[in-house]
Amino acid sequence: MVNYEFGAGIWMFQQFIDRYATDAYGPPVSTLEAIERAAEVDDIKVLDINYPFAGKGVTVAQVRETLQRTGLRAQAITPHLYMREFQMGSFTNPNPAVRRKAIDLGKRAVEIAHQLDARYVKFWPGQDGFDYPFQADYQRLWDYSVEGVGAVAQSDPTMQFAIEYKEKEPRSHMFFSSAARTLLAIEDMGVDNVGIVFDLGHSFFAKETPADALQLVARRGKLVSVELNDNWREWDDDMAVGSVHLVETLEFLLALRRINWQGPLLLDQFPFREDAVAAARASIKTMRALERLLDRLDLDALKAAQEQQDALKAQRIALDMLLGTNLVL
Repeated sequence: MVNYEFGAGIWMFQQFIDRYATDAYGPPVSTLEAIERAAEVDDIKVLDINYPFAGKGVTVAQVRETLQRTGLRAQAITPHLYMREFQMGSFTNPNPAVRRKAIDLGKRAVEIAHQLDARYVKFWPGQDGFDYPFQADYQRLWDYSVEGVGAVAQSDPTMQFAIEYKEKEPRSHMFFSSAARTLLAIEDMGVDNVGIVFDLGHSFFAKETPADALQLVARRGKLVSVELNDNWREWDDDMAVGSVHLVETLEFLLALRRINWQGPLLLDQFPFREDAVAAARASIKTMRALERLLDRLDLDALKAAQEQQDALKAQRIALDMLLGTNLVL
């Protein structure tokens, strides 16, 4: 069994808002309070922390002290490139002053990451893209995105950066929408310190085969971080791990073994109606159980079946392990 370290996006323990319940699900939760809540999950050791921090007057020193006191570490800093001020785009905004503001925010996030000893700065430019046909010059969007992320990355070659791709929401078409497209954009940046945050749910949402897409990213040396959740493949539901796509999650965890992933596994969940601490514990319990199942997988038999591309034999090997019985297919 692989002894993974676990983490979470700090937003999992904060306030949730959708476009219907505009008064939010629960009261506001500051960054400091969210760290305290995350610490209630014994298995969580690292956090992806949004910047600017939530809560009036919260300082870097306070965040650092709370992390140290709770025994948690900052794994990533994610700047708020997707808020209302960037509703027409951050790196792709038609206004050069707003594009500059996005770049400056990215650079400020680098400073915060250094102060909190975070491993990387994550970009999730959710407002970058388009909504209507004929709305944008696609080549211009490409240039703006590549130049914007590249400018931040070039400002500090010692810092690792990572892009978390997603097909849509809030824009109907997000710029960084798939693993392959994001890899191409990174190639055009011409920098060595930009990679990808692979979100399992976003891969489902993009209609990818996550185990395949993961290995594509890893093959090119661009895998920086891994986040897990689940959804119904029609929206970014951010549900508990393995709650819908159990078999594909199992295959994804096998792919992580095959690429010899040594980093933590982070939860990216939005438990709107569930207790966040309980939801985190449930996901980690599922991942540990699936890891124990993989220890029983007959890898030689699976390899032989895959060499012949024998679908039924491969399915039998996986399902016998999963269900604990000999199936007749």
